Amino acid sequence: MQTLTPHVYWAQRHGEIYLRVELSDAQDLDISVHENTLHFRAQGHGAKGDNEYEFSLEFLESVEPQVTHRSTQRQVNITVRKQEHSWWDRLTLQERKPVFLAPDFDRWMEESDAEMELRAKEEKISKISVESRSPKDPYLGLKRGYLFMYNLVQFLGFSWIFVNMTVRLFILGQDSLYDTFHTIADMMYFCQILAVVEVVNPALGIVRTGLMPPLIQLVGRNVILFVIFGSLEDMQNKAVVFFVFYLWSIIEIFRYPYYMLACISTEWTMLTWLRYSLWIPLYPMGVLAEAVAVIQSLPIFDETRLFSIPLPESLGSSLSFSYSLQIYLVLMFLGLFINFRHLFRQRKRRLRPKRRKLH
Repeated sequence: MQTLTPHVYWAQRHGEIYLRVELSDAQDLDISVHENTLHFRAQGHGAKGDNEYEFSLEFLESVEPQVTHRSTQRQVNITVRKQEHSWWDRLTLQERKPVFLAPDFDRWMEESDAEMELRAKEEKISKISVESRSPKDPYLGLKRGYLFMYNLVQFLGFSWIFVNMTVRLFILGQDSLYDTFHTIADMMYFCQILAVVEVVNPALGIVRTGLMPPLIQLVGRNVILFVIFGSLEDMQNKAVVFFVFYLWSIIEIFRYPYYMLACISTEWTMLTWLRYSLWIPLYPMGVLAEAVAVIQSLPIFDETRLFSIPLPESLGSSLSFSYSLQIYLVLMFLGLFINFRHLFRQRKRRLRPKRRKLH
């Protein structure tokens, strides 16, 4: 049986050298380092079939004599530690690269990327160290269970709303737009009243999120639901109710399961992307639909004088509630701007692209 040279692929980090030997079903492995030279000998199936394969590599700089390796059905993976953490210009002492040696592009990194990876590992170790020294929250399991159940209930509620409205739209067509409130309002009332929890949680420190964004959303939605739709029967038969409820439900059926899975330290990449991407078109559309509802309600409030503020006779009979709603319209778009900034920062942090290792 003749002795041949296998294909060898290499990559490096500041502290290690990685070698991948293309040799399947390797047996009788003999791998050692002597005077900075790696010697490899094994029997297996390589580029020239079943044979005995061997090679030697004299490294550019000093390495540790201990070698770790792992053999699989398809290859042999070898790790050699450098004596000093540094970045080598090449692998071997000889300037001319051996013909059997090639870069391992699956693990290849430029020096700058390797430094970033090293810093990330150090930061992770430091974070784990700090967390291990921090006192553990004895109520952490209870908090996670409570948050999981809350998000589950909200997900089921908004899923019922979304499915109900979708089915009615397909069956009844355009007619379903005008009786949305009478069929959906009770469940929407329940979900929005329960959403008060999203303001209470950060206020009590149960979750580490800002208080203002959920407060803006809660107040905005409740004004539309309870004041505009709930108090005016003339608004309850308008098509705008359908669009407001439908846009709300689409956003929430992706938001709540994302937080629900976060409670059990689980993440689905597609769900994360949908949670932090769908709101970009849907959130402005929802605010626009809410603004249409407010504008449509103004003449109704002027006519019915509902919620009007009594005034002295010298100033007139009363101040129409519609003036307050006109101010609210301005605040609504200001809230849109505030929440947009908050959500874009969250999206940038959650969907930050990972740098590719192949250049």
